[in-house]
Amino acid sequence: MSGFLVRRLLLMVLILFGVSLITFSLAYLIPGDPAREMAGPRASLAVVQQIRHDLGLDEPVPMQYLQYLGRLAHGDLGTSWMFTRPVGQAILERLPATLQLAVAATILELLIGIPVGLGAALYHGRWQDRALMIPTLLGVCAPSFWVGLLLLYSLAFQLPIFPLGGYGTPAHLVLPALTVALIGAPWYARMLRSSMLDVLGMDYLRTARAKGLRRPTVIRRHVLRNALAPIMTMAGMDFGRRLGGLLVVETVFGWPGVGTLLLTAINELDVPVIMGTVLVAAAFTISVNLIVDLLYATLDPRVRYA
Repeated sequence: MSGFLVRRLLLMVLILFGVSLITFSLAYLIPGDPAREMAGPRASLAVVQQIRHDLGLDEPVPMQYLQYLGRLAHGDLGTSWMFTRPVGQAILERLPATLQLAVAATILELLIGIPVGLGAALYHGRWQDRALMIPTLLGVCAPSFWVGLLLLYSLAFQLPIFPLGGYGTPAHLVLPALTVALIGAPWYARMLRSSMLDVLGMDYLRTARAKGLRRPTVIRRHVLRNALAPIMTMAGMDFGRRLGGLLVVETVFGWPGVGTLLLTAINELDVPVIMGTVLVAAAFTISVNLIVDLLYATLDPRVRYA
């Protein structure tokens, strides 16, 4: 297990390095001049050049990247050019809102997706199966911004049940979380249906039925226990990815999370914030994947040598 953990940690470091290199390169390909944005359109060339020097933008890009890696190695994500404050502090202030949305959305999509997938598998080939799977196909194809705007129009504007946007109360959380859940639940439903159909064809289930076990008992004890394993893996990875921010949903609902922070940073050409938010998102995703891998390696020793 120790060798497995070391290999995974080394891979995690390499992935973060690759993410930082790609993000840094793309950030400098964004059209515009950060120094000019900070100085304003009427600032003189001398002021712009002074700001560029203060930010270190007059040095070669490879040197800027190496300096950033040096600070990152000491846990310093840099200072925001837009907020003139540590990037880590800005992300930590937005993280609780994103965490609330990620937890609520993951719970909702499991509560929706698992029953739908279970029902479709149990009634495989019948009209109930088709009736449950057709909406999941629509959910998989629907863009999140369209679902969010539709929910806002119907449940916040036409029927003013929930707020139109904002943050602070459980009512503000319902529509953003439901938007994410309606997009994610169809994937879980389809995956659970496929997984259950594979398990239902196993020989040991026929043996259990032949021994006299009732069908609900077989489904609960044997089928669901094996079929839910990939669902839990997918839920863990989705949760880790969402901790890095849900940019589209947060923007539609005015949710003050990490995603809206990233969008603002892109608009303002704030490279330290762009780098920080992307790296935090990658770190969360990789960390959750590592936890899932460790759980699998504990349950199945063959995974350790994969």
